[in-house]
Amino acid sequence: MAGEELVELKFRLADGTDIGPSKYSPATTVASLKEKILAQWPADKENCPNTIQDVKLINCGKILENYSTVADCRLLVGELPDGVITMHVVLRLPLSNKSNEKQQDDSQKKSSCLCTIL
Repeated sequence: MAGEELVELKFRLADGTDIGPSKYSPATTVASLKEKILAQWPADKENCPNTIQDVKLINCGKILENYSTVADCRLLVGELPDGVITMHVVLRLPLSNKSNEKQQDDSQKKSSCLCTIL
């Protein structure tokens, strides 16, 4: 793979701050990108993801799968000469226990059946 061009990416968080830009090989997987995001996550942010499963990357309105590569993502935006591709970072954080209990209670109420026989 000699001579392959590196792709410059930056990651935009929900509050508008950016991680990067940095250059990546086109063979880099989305899972690897998520690991780098976790390693570079700003310490002053309130919500911090724990695993790559808590992070979703969005490029051109599409959620990127962990097995996809940067080359696959680059095809979505076309060729940008010397351009930086911005990917958006969305977190899926675990719900608190109180929220989980409430959801379970609500689901039990919704699962009841009402039948009327005429």
